[in-house]
Amino acid sequence: MRLTQIKELLNGSFITSSDCGEVEFKKTFACDLMSDVLALVDEDVILLTGLINIQTIRTAEMKDIKCVIFVRGKEPSSDVVNLAQEKGIILLKTTLTLFESCGTLYNAGMKGIDLYE
Repeated sequence: MRLTQIKELLNGSFITSSDCGEVEFKKTFACDLMSDVLALVDEDVILLTGLINIQTIRTAEMKDIKCVIFVRGKEPSSDVVNLAQEKGIILLKTTLTLFESCGTLYNAGMKGIDLYE
């Protein structure tokens, strides 16, 4: 699914550069516990989270996550945005809850990660 479509489905907006809308993603992982992201993510995903601190970006960098979507209308600080830009991580935000965001993307055909493979 293209990032522009994801943005539209979530009624979201880009925090970082919006010239990456044609980037495609196949899977999503939703979590506020970065330890779970580190332990469970082993594939290219979009990360949906309500955690807006530097650790989110550092975790995304470690797991090669190219896009993070912040939920519940949360606004990351400029330090978080600057680090994401420096690391080439796309940031979006939506006012939807984590639950609503996941359900919307799932209904549109987005898959989650495979935990038991």
